[in-house]
Amino acid sequence: MTSTGAPTAGATLRLLDKADKEIVKLDRAIVGAVYKFQHEFRKNPELPSFDLKPLKGHERLWSARVNREYRALLLRLDGNDWLLVSVKHRGHVHRNLDRLAYGINHITGAIEYVDLQVVEDGVLGPEAGTVPDAGTSVPEAAPDVPLFAEYTAKQLAALGVAEPLIPIVLKLTTDDELLGLAEYAPRHTGEVLLRLRDGVPYQQVMEEVTAPVAVTAEEAPESARGEDWQAAADRSQAVVITDDESLRSIIEEGDFGRWKVFLHPTQERLVGRTYSGPARVGGGPGTGKTIVALHRVKHLVDQLPPGHNKPVLFTTFNKNLAADLRSRLLSLGGPQTLARVDILHVDQLATRVVSEADPGNAKRRIDDTQALREWRQLLVESGESRWDAEFLSDEWNQVILGQAVASRADYFRARRAGRGRSVTRPDRAEIWQLAERFTQRLDVKGLETHRQVAERAAQLEMARRHKIEERRRQEEERGGPGNIHAESGTGAWLRYRYRHIVVDEAQDLGAAHWKMLRAMVPREANDLFLVGDTHQRIYDNQVTLGSLGINIRGRSAKLTLSYRTTREILGTAIGILEGTDYDDLDGSTDDLVGYRSVLHGGRPSLRSADSWDKELDLVSEQVQAWCDVPRESVAVCVPTNEKADEVVARLGRRGIMATKITADGARGAEGVHVGTMYRFKGLEYRCMIIAGISEGLVPRSAVDTWERTDRLRHRRELQRARSLLFVAATRARDALTISWNGEPSRFLRPLGAKGH
Repeated sequence: MTSTGAPTAGATLRLLDKADKEIVKLDRAIVGAVYKFQHEFRKNPELPSFDLKPLKGHERLWSARVNREYRALLLRLDGNDWLLVSVKHRGHVHRNLDRLAYGINHITGAIEYVDLQVVEDGVLGPEAGTVPDAGTSVPEAAPDVPLFAEYTAKQLAALGVAEPLIPIVLKLTTDDELLGLAEYAPRHTGEVLLRLRDGVPYQQVMEEVTAPVAVTAEEAPESARGEDWQAAADRSQAVVITDDESLRSIIEEGDFGRWKVFLHPTQERLVGRTYSGPARVGGGPGTGKTIVALHRVKHLVDQLPPGHNKPVLFTTFNKNLAADLRSRLLSLGGPQTLARVDILHVDQLATRVVSEADPGNAKRRIDDTQALREWRQLLVESGESRWDAEFLSDEWNQVILGQAVASRADYFRARRAGRGRSVTRPDRAEIWQLAERFTQRLDVKGLETHRQVAERAAQLEMARRHKIEERRRQEEERGGPGNIHAESGTGAWLRYRYRHIVVDEAQDLGAAHWKMLRAMVPREANDLFLVGDTHQRIYDNQVTLGSLGINIRGRSAKLTLSYRTTREILGTAIGILEGTDYDDLDGSTDDLVGYRSVLHGGRPSLRSADSWDKELDLVSEQVQAWCDVPRESVAVCVPTNEKADEVVARLGRRGIMATKITADGARGAEGVHVGTMYRFKGLEYRCMIIAGISEGLVPRSAVDTWERTDRLRHRRELQRARSLLFVAATRARDALTISWNGEPSRFLRPLGAKGH
């Protein structure tokens, strides 16, 4: 024992961020032993079976037996307050004890633990710093310039970079080394270094990254001097293990389990910030945008006064994602958070609004695909050949519905910016006549499109907002409230539906959705919070938020670090986007500059076959090769429903259970997941096959027919097809295979794909 005193029965056990990532890599039996260890240790750390003792030369760092082969390393904070920092094989515990560095960061006031030997071996390589034997011939090479050569150790320390790591930081010469270091380093250190590497000026990093988390001597004098370890633990990326399930959820729920507890500092600031108006968070796949949205919802609920109403709306673009958000929010915040939140997808929300105003409406809702079929049938029946169904459908959705055009005269005046193909006044007269016939056709059949419902809902909510604002104006003129039931047809309180709205997958909402949402919440602080990535837009809903009354200028942020996809898979996915530009939802362009991953893995496999039948064999063989991966963690993505059925059948003949993903999710709980690209939005898998990526299928050959008649439409359709393939590729976490038969898709050419 040391001067810190002997432990007594009962203990507080905390888990340091990144210790869980080390634990999850261990064999399942050892992870099970860790669960048992923490359970028993919290009850009584004095048990002789733990063999608890300080490591030689260390006052605060102790080791305890997990099982016969592994030991836990723990920092003793005070009394019976312990911090689990690592689990090592017993043969490695006593090696390089002088390379185990820990302390309280004098800038952030948080506890940091680093195994310098592991970092150097993993980042710079075991040969780093060695000197060749005398007489060994070494070829001359241009010396690599260190990435952070322009900064001194003192400057890096002032930003809060972990001081034991600074000598290693100053040796880094490649981005791969930097990303490797970010995997081992405390999160604040990783963020500072990545921002500097992205070219952000030193002072800006100080103001945006370090200052918000810096602790002053006045705020916590003992912690700032490195004396109060318990206070430092409260400022650290650590969680107290209160029961067996708290650790199990962190380990077994993957990234979401970790993110329930260990938010990145950048994410944490976005979650807790007060915004003067609408705010947007962008970023590539796997950067934690949805996690930020979930934590933001919980944060907003935590600020609410007591009550039983639901003043927070959490919405997204389809029912599968809405169901996933509900289960995740329940896991994150419990029933008490869920009880204050409305979770609906936007079409469900629009239907609710319209049903309230027209409860007798019994029309059946149809999607864009079904509506397009109705347009085609109308043109066939009328013998109209001048206009194609796709053009008329878009004109109806984007101009007539999108601008709430109610008459022929209004349509003549309507703006058609961004529609590509120009139309004359006589053309507009013909189009309007066809649109009227189409609307009548739907009425007769008892049908209406989701877009029609969304536009009606938007108009109803805008009228509601106008009444609220008019009443407020009248009250201000009278100097006080009047009849609270006035102007309310139902006698209900006339008020905004929500106080806060959080939107996930914002890039896929249409103009009518945004008009509806804008009208549902007052223009106040923290009114709208949007997360999304236009590179992942899979529907043709391009909008400019500013024109719809949602001004996000000056309140936009971007997440750039992917925690899901390896940098090798990421490189392939970004290659798919080569040669096209994307908007930022507000009239400017968006990009993936600085988007990177801290994870390493194997290079994606590109495979060709001379027929679809042979390609199905490749798919089956690849799934069988991943025999050590649970079937539910493997997915096969294809361009069409027909091909999805054929993959399921072929895998079945090979004795491999497979289940098709439909609009309602996976049909079964077990087996390889198979579906079209649209179905994989928001999902992730350890191993992914994207098959059938042949020219003519991705993009569809019909897309090129618009190159002559409607160049803008042609560009948008190509962009959407790219985005679908990009989304599919970034669902893979560890391994990705892309295959085709015949001629590969043009989107694969930047990756070096060639015909069979």
